[in-house]
Amino acid sequence: MGEGWGVLAAVLSSALGGTSIGATRYLVNAMDSLAIGSFRFGIGFVLLFPVAVLQAGRWPARREWPAVAGLGVLFFTVFPLLFNASLIFTTAARGALALSTLPLLTMVVGAALGSEALTARKTLGVVIAMLGVALALLSGLTSAPAGAWRGDLLMVGAALCMAFYSIWSKPFIARSGPIRFTTMAMGVGAVCLIVLACWRGSFAPVADFGMPQWLAAGYLGAFGSALTFYLWAFALARTTPTRVAISVTVNPVAASLVGALLLDEPLSWNLVGGIVTVFAGIWIATTSGRWPRPATQQP
Repeated sequence: MGEGWGVLAAVLSSALGGTSIGATRYLVNAMDSLAIGSFRFGIGFVLLFPVAVLQAGRWPARREWPAVAGLGVLFFTVFPLLFNASLIFTTAARGALALSTLPLLTMVVGAALGSEALTARKTLGVVIAMLGVALALLSGLTSAPAGAWRGDLLMVGAALCMAFYSIWSKPFIARSGPIRFTTMAMGVGAVCLIVLACWRGSFAPVADFGMPQWLAAGYLGAFGSALTFYLWAFALARTTPTRVAISVTVNPVAASLVGALLLDEPLSWNLVGGIVTVFAGIWIATTSGRWPRPATQQP
């Protein structure tokens, strides 16, 4: 499978992440972010583990365990904590726009670490995709609470964690495959979140859960965790970190589109324009722009 499948997997991963925002918003009224993260990644690990055991291949080597554990903590513990904390201070629209800096940060970090070349075409595509996110979220960007800049910075910090994870995890995924690497990393992150949640008493509201809360938690675990992050690792195994990261601009657009289709929110012109602009930016950043040369006629 070539790079095209990797880009498609990344877009699908980010779209699923966008739909997961609705389930997260629903559960926020029932329990805190530590418990939500524990359910999301705990269920995700439980679903991925038997698949990883049955799949042919090898687990990360023992000498790689500290690095894999560190990446798991970075992406599955620190990232969601920063992400959730940012939304305490800023709006969802501003947070989504701040998160869309991920492809730009990934491109810069990758160039600094020498893992990926910085090209004008990828830069143009990333900037256009970010403008598409801003256009789609135009109405939500006009108002912000006092001190919203703190939430914006926290979200940029979350995006930076994701950028380093995308770059540093690529060689481990190449050796162990996306399922086994993601399972081990997610398991470590889930354990950290569960320990913190138990320490804070975050699971107390679970006693009052009804079927809607369990369905939301199950959706987050199955689709918002296991499938989403498997597809992300699958994409990293097949294309560059920047081409994977640019797909995150689909996340807020997908969330807005779900709101329009399922929650009767108006489908505004800026959302439609933002969707078109985001996909134009992704196309520019993930294609070479070269037309195939015609075959020369042999005399």
